Amino acid sequence: MNSLRLPVWMAGMNAKALAAPLLIVLMLAMMILPLPAFVLDMFFSFNIAIAVIVLLTSLYTVKPLDFMVFPTVLLVSTMLRLSLNVASTRVVLTEGHTGPDAAGKVIEAFGHFLIGGNYTVGIVVFVILTIINFTVVTKGAGRIAEVGARFALDAMPGKQMAIDADLNAGLIAEQEARRRRTEVAQEAEFYGAMDGASKYVRGDAVAGIVVTVVNIVGGLIVGMVQHDLDFGSALKNYTLLAIGDGLVAQIPSLIISIAAGVVVSRVASEEDISTQLVGQLFAKPQVMFITAGIVGGMGVIPGMPHMAFVFLASVLGGAGYLIQKRIDEQSSPAAATAAQAAAATAAAAAPEMEEATWQDILPVDTLGLEVGYRLIPLVDKSQGGELLRRIKGIRKKFAQEVGFLSPAVHIRDNLELKPSAYKIALKGVEVGAGEAMNGQYLAINPGMVSGPLPGVETTDPAFGLPAVWIDGSMREQAQIMGYTVVDAGTVIATHLNHIITTHAAELLGRQEVQSLLDHLAKEMPKMVEDLVPKMLPLSVLQKVLQNLLQEGVHIRDMRTIIETLSEQAMHSQDANELTAQVRIALGRAIVQQIFPGTNELTVMALDSRLERLLMQAMNTGGGDGTALEPGLADTLAAQADQAVKEQEQMGQTPVLLVPAPLRPLLSRFLRRALPQLKVLSHAELPETKTIRVTSLIGGQS
Repeated sequence: MNSLRLPVWMAGMNAKALAAPLLIVLMLAMMILPLPAFVLDMFFSFNIAIAVIVLLTSLYTVKPLDFMVFPTVLLVSTMLRLSLNVASTRVVLTEGHTGPDAAGKVIEAFGHFLIGGNYTVGIVVFVILTIINFTVVTKGAGRIAEVGARFALDAMPGKQMAIDADLNAGLIAEQEARRRRTEVAQEAEFYGAMDGASKYVRGDAVAGIVVTVVNIVGGLIVGMVQHDLDFGSALKNYTLLAIGDGLVAQIPSLIISIAAGVVVSRVASEEDISTQLVGQLFAKPQVMFITAGIVGGMGVIPGMPHMAFVFLASVLGGAGYLIQKRIDEQSSPAAATAAQAAAATAAAAAPEMEEATWQDILPVDTLGLEVGYRLIPLVDKSQGGELLRRIKGIRKKFAQEVGFLSPAVHIRDNLELKPSAYKIALKGVEVGAGEAMNGQYLAINPGMVSGPLPGVETTDPAFGLPAVWIDGSMREQAQIMGYTVVDAGTVIATHLNHIITTHAAELLGRQEVQSLLDHLAKEMPKMVEDLVPKMLPLSVLQKVLQNLLQEGVHIRDMRTIIETLSEQAMHSQDANELTAQVRIALGRAIVQQIFPGTNELTVMALDSRLERLLMQAMNTGGGDGTALEPGLADTLAAQADQAVKEQEQMGQTPVLLVPAPLRPLLSRFLRRALPQLKVLSHAELPETKTIRVTSLIGGQS
């Protein structure tokens, strides 16, 4: 059974695969083996048919990638014509003395029918066709392909990022993203291949001229020397054969060159070339009427061919009338009524026929701001939109200070809110809200004011300080009394800035990390390439950066972060351990951020007995603090709170200095209750700094 099925399987599966090798062998055979005139006729007819097929295929192609094999077709067709030139040259030189049909009926027909048997006319026609093909069509198509390849390569990173953004946003599936990436790469490769393939056509045009000259000169020598023909007979026979041979090769070459120009010059659309030409060139009746008037006017000029111009003007005017009539019918009341009825029927049927789709699921904005209707002037660009400019400044300042670009803030009005209220949402969840009186000022009490102010008492939405909404006339008086006075836009912008800074770790998503790496790769490509994904997956790098941001550590110094992770990744893939090593490397920057401009660090420390108890608890609970005894945890929290208050009363930043193994445990434990407390380890302090311990936690227990 297998022996019977094998030939059938091979014939069915490999017929297409054998086509290209057989064609190559055929072209080599034409160059080497002598061919009879009948076979030459078949091949010349096949060459013309292939050229027409290629042209029609290019006209009905919607996208250039639909005819992706065109550069290869261009090369193969060029080699086929050159092979035919070699085969026909052999026949012309060996049999040309017998008459104009020596090289077959096709060459004879081109030599007699197309140029009337006049070799002078044939030479002129051949030269004109060659010039058109070489200097106009091929050169233009090659230039378009060159520019298209350059633009396709320049646009590739942007298209890839757009695909990744759609994929991360859930708008497309992984399979669709892979298909789009492949299409983007193929588009750049196609235009590059077309740029190179066009050089073959230009070379073919030059070869056609050389072959024709060689045929004429060689034919004269062969006819006069070997076959004793007189100069006139030899010139007539061999010139007609050479010109016919050149034309029968040059016309298919011109057709395929036009096809190449059509493919590379078309603009991406959902319609083929024919539909675009008819739909766009003859769409406006005014154009047809004006053209008919101009052509008709030229027809009445004395000396002009009146019949030709008047007939063409009539045709154009009639075409314009038909186009205008069709437009009027489409815009008539009956048509409008029918369209409305159809729309009403579709609308009535829509609730029953439409099914839920994935497009009904809208992506959640990472960062959103909703405002009441009285605050709309603050975010309306046509009305000044002062808050829009402030938000741009916030994102720019955040990127410069923290080290990455936060997601854009999506602003919308919400009529369900109070007229002067606003709401800040993070991934669809409200994380901040407040009220801002547009046209008034918020006087914030920093704690050192000389008296009260008349107005609407409230609290600062960003930091919870007592404040009062006052009129603009009291602004200067409030500033003299020690209040900090800001307008409504600044209130919202300050609150938004506080939210963004506080939730920086949550705003650093996978897409932001990838964009950060792409930006860094422009300056240190090898360093980034060696780290992700060769040594660390992107998710681990994201977690390390989020750990740093959660504790208020900026990630501007990405060079140090990447270098440290590259050194430590071979020892551990745990994000918490890697974070500890990165903090040590960033120690100088962390200390400078907390204690700017001073060499003496005033810190709090743990009592030695409490330190030993915490070390034992950490070893028992695996380092996550779950094994802390409730009584010990309460004592630690209470004494830390008291110590922080004392530090703040002295005007000092509350910093707790602990051994390196305890730092992650205490930072996580105290962060929720005391967000202003910074926990540092001994390993993170630079050697040049002086330490002064102001209080001990646990010393009285």
